[in-house]
Amino acid sequence: MAFSMTGFARQETEISGETAVIEISSVNHRFLDLSLRLPSQWSILEPALRDIVKTLISRGKVYICVRHGRSLGIAPPVRLDVERAGAYIEAARELMHLMRSTDSMSLDTLIALDGVITPMEEEVDLEKVKEQLSAAIRTALLQLNEVRAKEGAALLAAIAEHLRSLDSLVCRVEKRAPELLTLYEEKLRQRIADINAEVGVKEERLSMEVAMMADRMDVTEELVRFRAHIAHAHDILASEGPVGRDLNFLVQEMQREANTLGSKLRDVEVSRDTIEIKTEIEKIREQVQNLE
Repeated sequence: MAFSMTGFARQETEISGETAVIEISSVNHRFLDLSLRLPSQWSILEPALRDIVKTLISRGKVYICVRHGRSLGIAPPVRLDVERAGAYIEAARELMHLMRSTDSMSLDTLIALDGVITPMEEEVDLEKVKEQLSAAIRTALLQLNEVRAKEGAALLAAIAEHLRSLDSLVCRVEKRAPELLTLYEEKLRQRIADINAEVGVKEERLSMEVAMMADRMDVTEELVRFRAHIAHAHDILASEGPVGRDLNFLVQEMQREANTLGSKLRDVEVSRDTIEIKTEIEKIREQVQNLE
């Protein structure tokens, strides 16, 4: 099964009594590039979570963001540091006396000072969090892969259609190639006749010239390799696992063969077909860039 490297998934769950939202998005990339954002108290779990991602995704730039907060209606516990608040108040009084000021520090100002009121850190059972978070991320990744598989199937269908078009175009070039040599021989003979140079031009010399041109115009190997690349591409499309890299390599090989065909067979019809061949190859290349 081929996967697209583009997708998005969102999973909402509960971890240690708190709601957690997991969002995963992915785009195309040559390798697996994972960006994982976790709440600070869970950051120690990142290596284990990365291992889970690697079992389900092999290529792409993957962004995973985990946000968590308390369930609705449950206020987070806080701690009042009375001693620190008293120190602030005493320091404010001394400052008032020093400055001979009648202003006093308000309650709002006191509460906002660092360390007066702080959220209480609850003891976290990391093993429990690891188990629940791992399961939730795996579920989100499976959802992501469903999206990626659906888009991947559409990409494969599009690539298969382009391959069929390529095969048809190659057939046209293959049919046209022998005709070009005959046309070349006819034009050569006509050119000789036009300049009244038949005298002194032996048939053996003419045959040699035609044979040399035939050798330069021979595209048998290129056509055989092109057909082999198309057949191999179909095999890759039908295979299991990631296919993007193999197809990308084949696209480069097809491009080389197309360039050679265009340089060897200098003919208007073949030139049109070669342009169409390159266009189809480029369409395949664009589709392959999104395949894992």
